[in-house]
Amino acid sequence: MQYRQLGKTGIEVSEIGFGAWGIGGGWGERDDKQALAALEKALELGVNFIDTALAYGEGHSERLIGEVLQGGGNEVFVATKVPPKNRVWPAQKGTALTEAFPKDYVLECTDRSLTNLGMERLDVLQFHVWDDAWAEQDEWHQTVRELKDSGRIRAFGLSINDHEPDNALAALETGLVDTVQVIYNIFDQTPQDNLLPTCLRLGVGVIVRVALDEGGLTGTITPETTFEAGDWRENYFKGERKREVFERTQALGFLTEDGSSLAEAALRFTLSHPAVSTVIPGMRSPGRVEQNVTVSDGQLLSVKTLEELKAHAWPRNFYR
Repeated sequence: MQYRQLGKTGIEVSEIGFGAWGIGGGWGERDDKQALAALEKALELGVNFIDTALAYGEGHSERLIGEVLQGGGNEVFVATKVPPKNRVWPAQKGTALTEAFPKDYVLECTDRSLTNLGMERLDVLQFHVWDDAWAEQDEWHQTVRELKDSGRIRAFGLSINDHEPDNALAALETGLVDTVQVIYNIFDQTPQDNLLPTCLRLGVGVIVRVALDEGGLTGTITPETTFEAGDWRENYFKGERKREVFERTQALGFLTEDGSSLAEAALRFTLSHPAVSTVIPGMRSPGRVEQNVTVSDGQLLSVKTLEELKAHAWPRNFYR
């Protein structure tokens, strides 16, 4: 496992982190025994960064992580998220900050997450949505300072709205944001334009989510693919989207000519940008953990391949 600095936080994180949405529920039948085994395998193989959220199974994901962490062992860094109080994802333009992240509510959620995880201090606390119109508002500034001064959190971050990488640039300039979490993959390369260079300039850690396009960039989605009951991806890949994804991934066949899988190439794509600290694919089984961690071997995509991949960018938003 290779490790990178999480911006200026002083935390050194594994290049492959553990995305813990899936173990909280929403991806078909939940299997807690398998989830715990996946977490334990990840820690065994050198993963030291776990990303979760209070909203994942209404704390279920956090509680599973807490159960594993109580076993001790290597140092593990945990990032979690405060859900918007109005429960609207993503943040809508014109929404008041007080509707999403009033100070008392953020403090209450932080304490709930600390209890769920069995931790005295969170390594990273993130707002689960963001609107950059809030950047200069003093209430969240005060909230972040109180969280740090009280010892509840070590670092503060933003989980940027889906496919809106520039919707945090003003907040980064305040100096209060230590990390950002953003969608960045072969299909959505837009963070390269402004966000990632800004993060490099300001020393902000970058946590990449959806590197595999919710499964689209694994190469396993075909027009005939079906999802089990309770898997939210039935909506993500609705209508003709499975066929469209299949055709797009077929055009990426050159990435697998060396024998690697498309998923491996997709993860290497994200890690090939120097601003990226860690990528957090969802991992609900030990087997999936083993597959993903092999990518952290120091081998990045060539400049030539990265340049060729620019032609495969595919701007769209399947969450809508």
